Amino acid sequence: MKPVLKYSNLLLCFLVSLCSLGHADETLPPLKDGQAPKSFEELWAGYDPAKEPLETEVLKQWEQDGVVLRIVRYRIGIFKGQKAMMAAVYGFPKGGTKLPGLVQIHGGGQFADYQAPLTNAKRGYATISLAWAGRISAPDYQVNNDIVKLFWDGKTNDPAYKLTTDWGALDAYHAPCRNEKNAFANVSPASWTLDAVDSPRNNPWFLCALGARRALTFLEQQPEVDAQKLGVYGHSMGGKITVMTAGADSRVKAAAPSCGGLSDRANESVLYRATINDDQYLKRITCPIIFLSPANDFHGHINDLQKALAEIKSPDWRATCSPHGNHQDLAAYEVAGPLWFDQYLKGAFQFPATPSAALELKTSDAVPLFTVQPDASKPILAVDIYYTQQGPNEGEKEDMNNAMNRFWHHAKAARHGNVWTADLPLLTVAKPLWVYANVLYPLAAPVTGAGYYYATYTTTQFNLASKMLIASPEQLKAAGVKATDKPSLLIEAFGKDWQKEWFTYDLTDNWARKTHKLYDPKWLPPASATLALEARSQQPNKLVMGLDNYAAEIPLTGGMKWQKIVLSPANFHDAAGKSLPDWKGVKELRLGDKETLRSKDGDTEKKLDLGSGWQGPDPTFRNLLWVP
Repeated sequence: MKPVLKYSNLLLCFLVSLCSLGHADETLPPLKDGQAPKSFEELWAGYDPAKEPLETEVLKQWEQDGVVLRIVRYRIGIFKGQKAMMAAVYGFPKGGTKLPGLVQIHGGGQFADYQAPLTNAKRGYATISLAWAGRISAPDYQVNNDIVKLFWDGKTNDPAYKLTTDWGALDAYHAPCRNEKNAFANVSPASWTLDAVDSPRNNPWFLCALGARRALTFLEQQPEVDAQKLGVYGHSMGGKITVMTAGADSRVKAAAPSCGGLSDRANESVLYRATINDDQYLKRITCPIIFLSPANDFHGHINDLQKALAEIKSPDWRATCSPHGNHQDLAAYEVAGPLWFDQYLKGAFQFPATPSAALELKTSDAVPLFTVQPDASKPILAVDIYYTQQGPNEGEKEDMNNAMNRFWHHAKAARHGNVWTADLPLLTVAKPLWVYANVLYPLAAPVTGAGYYYATYTTTQFNLASKMLIASPEQLKAAGVKATDKPSLLIEAFGKDWQKEWFTYDLTDNWARKTHKLYDPKWLPPASATLALEARSQQPNKLVMGLDNYAAEIPLTGGMKWQKIVLSPANFHDAAGKSLPDWKGVKELRLGDKETLRSKDGDTEKKLDLGSGWQGPDPTFRNLLWVP
């Protein structure tokens, strides 16, 4: 690796480079007869990600906790006569040899972050975290959107200026793109694209995948890395780029996309669908792959996960699907990625098999029966069965509000040897039934990693999901299934397993919880109803109850006396002080000790802080219900 030149010499180097690049070979050949690639094969034909020199620059280097960390840039390629360079954070354990290597790909609005290489290095990996959007988070090397713009504008004299990703003549930045009309869903030509006709080579997803393939080349060339043990993982947009990279590059020996790479299937452009769609890459994946896919994710839909599992060519796959969650997860789910690499790149872990599952519709009581048999090669801590009737029918367009807020009922499972069964009482047979199981296993030792948004977690458990099984309304009716569940005024009794139908993203063990129960037709409120709850706390505190963008602050007197709370819509206010008009359309209910509401009125943002830090033991609750 060569050290980066001082900023004062950048202009001279730029001029020299400009002259030399005029004679350099383009990374991608010109179109033949002006015809763009029309298939996956044509798009990637002849491209060798290891052919060009990397011209790696080291912008900064330091050591932390026995880990060598570097801010680097490497050459992505030459496009329209201009060089494109990818900035990244690279790290590895000091003195390490023959290390497995990981490419980590951030999501939209995120940063390349040193926490990923740091935590992975402590577990024996070399990791390169790509700054494909230009943003970087590292000690004394912070590149936010403002600094990315300084880089675009060439303001080298600004004290905050820093080198970062340079897409040259092209634009694969995001949040924001360098050109505000650029879009990741497009293949159309513009001044910042490679081709002057509709072409998948104009698409930023393709450019990012190309940059990720060059990151594999970077890892191959590092003396401490075993080039035969390379993996790739990423979150959200990084999940899609992970799937594209794994589908296009045989050097990937294991992959772990989270919240992406499943649902980009419905673009209006035939050319886009034939070259950029998720399915084009999923069906070419042969390496072991694990999908981290929360059940309510807006970007990677759980029903599309089932399609993906049928499309991939690899027999080695797993999935982990937290119920209720959207684009975030807890440690027992996030850890699945690191464990996957431990198994396939280090041989240091062995996943249980995917739980087998069956759905029986023809039963003596006309109630569907779900059966799950988990792999018992490791101790089983829990088996949880979740189902919903709020998913779309096959062929229907996914509604984003519904995808993020659908409620998953927890079905109490009965154990019969190594088989668990649960009845699934339905509210209607006019809606589809979706059902899957989660199996929780212990870890032999705690595992620490950096999560989807780089927060450090430690866990002693991990979760595996079964396939989700789907029954259409036609199948339910044909099997004689009856609607045996009933609407209810009682929303939550707070019994033994009540938290199975509530959720949190908090890693600090705070007691606050959320639920989508009010979004389910089972708990629709009667006209003019009030919302009641009984609560008690040992010390005086403030309880915050939230409904979507509204909340109410309720003083609790303490003394462990049950206190009845009765609220109308008028008791809930948003950040601007406006009252909740009615109960209609409420999606999320929250119970907590504090929260901050925000709302916008034109260009003015209002902020309202409610509650405060909880004092004493956690509160207890009973009888959350509608009062007609």
